[in-house]
Amino acid sequence: MTAIESLIERYEAGARLLGYAAGGISPEKAVERPGPGKWSCAELVAHIVDSDLVDSERMKRVIADESATLVPYDENRWVDGLHSHEMPIEAGLALFAANRAWTARILRACDESAFRRSGLHGEKGRMTLTDLVAEMVTHLDHHLRFLYGKRANLGIAVQPRYANSVID
Repeated sequence: MTAIESLIERYEAGARLLGYAAGGISPEKAVERPGPGKWSCAELVAHIVDSDLVDSERMKRVIADESATLVPYDENRWVDGLHSHEMPIEAGLALFAANRAWTARILRACDESAFRRSGLHGEKGRMTLTDLVAEMVTHLDHHLRFLYGKRANLGIAVQPRYANSVID
């Protein structure tokens, strides 16, 4: 397996990881905030889903467009402005899984040269397709750490799993 194939596999496995990490959280527990200014599990899952959709669109631009522009956004304003606290976790998980499966198919259809193509991010500078996919894998792992912590604080802990771990 090549490094790119392994990266795509880890990217696609994110759907199982998020489903495991966020599955079974009751609607009541989903909206509990651990403190002032802290996101609830529902808000965190909504952020992960929204970020995934944005980053998937960025990857498609890099693949299909010449001189792709990758527009940044303010995650806190999105969580507040898009009513993320009202979003049901199960619907978010379904959307995340569908988006990951769809985008993984696109990535698998790309040749090696596509992964060297790049776009210009408004804050991070030039990013290749490989950079974007790797960032999505690490972004999910980053937020899974918070999600596992939130679950533990709510008394509904599960054993953590990450993309850099063995995936069953």
